[in-house]
Amino acid sequence: MLTEHIALGQGSLMAARQPFTDTDTADEAVRATCDDATTCKRFATSKGYWKDPYIQYFARNVGERKAPEINRGYYARVHGVNHLLDAFIRKTECDCQVINLGAGLDTTFWRLKDENIMPRKFFEVDFPTIVARKIHNIKTKPPLSKPIIETHSTDSLLLDAHSLDSDRYCIIGADLRDISNLDEKLKKFQLNPELPTLFLSECVLVYMTPSQSSNLIHWAAETFHTAMFINYEQVNMSDRFGQVMIENLQRRQCTLAGVEACQSLDSQKERFLKAGWEHADALDMMTIYSMLPQDDVARIERLEFLDERELLQQLLQHYSICWATKDKLNLGTVQFHDHF
Repeated sequence: MLTEHIALGQGSLMAARQPFTDTDTADEAVRATCDDATTCKRFATSKGYWKDPYIQYFARNVGERKAPEINRGYYARVHGVNHLLDAFIRKTECDCQVINLGAGLDTTFWRLKDENIMPRKFFEVDFPTIVARKIHNIKTKPPLSKPIIETHSTDSLLLDAHSLDSDRYCIIGADLRDISNLDEKLKKFQLNPELPTLFLSECVLVYMTPSQSSNLIHWAAETFHTAMFINYEQVNMSDRFGQVMIENLQRRQCTLAGVEACQSLDSQKERFLKAGWEHADALDMMTIYSMLPQDDVARIERLEFLDERELLQQLLQHYSICWATKDKLNLGTVQFHDHF
């Protein structure tokens, strides 16, 4: 049963050309987590947990059944992250940019366009191979390409094997551990350090060594004077449940190189404060689940019978959202209970 539970944390990870450990197998295992997250989201949306009309273009088949606690976990993750992201965009009145680090096959750009809360520009960075796949999907699926073309002012888009750039959407294949190259590529595609900027990473930093992730977090704090960083990741990993999660991932050649920052909510906050962020908050996903609009939670809890609520509780206590801010423009901090 626990093997399935590791799926909750898996999102697409950082762009990298070299293996994380001694073998290419390890790198491939990390890259494969992109598909895990997409198929889990596809299944949960097919059951009616939330609406995502775009996920079908990245995962054709609904795939095999996922356990109810996995579906509820993804529901909490999607709603928790979206809540903070949307609150930041609204505070800036859309005069901001978003950088999704290790975006995988994420559909947030299309949702924001549909809901009319698009930032000035939306950037995605990931493995070159994943970026190439996503670009292929965008090129061949009109429901994906049309919103990008509609928000672009000229007849031509900049497009090559590992990048696509338009006025409002940009996807880049790059290595998150090579900061100078990342910085150069983003600026080439009109990243503006003066604009309020939101960083998003979901189960990405945990696959980097502590020094690599700390360099990335520090670069983000140093480059942007008004910014927010949302990090969804494992937490409380030193207990038995956490150890089993680590062992299950290791059996798939996935090493959690950055697990030391996932020991507690305090260690998650501390990594940002040490790297130059002014303020940091963190909540485990069980707490977030209890703060979501309870009428909608009641609706999704009716979708499938959950045998053991303790299992859901245990699972959600091992994931968290941490958000850190720098606020030169005095936008005011985003709190989790705002706007619900």
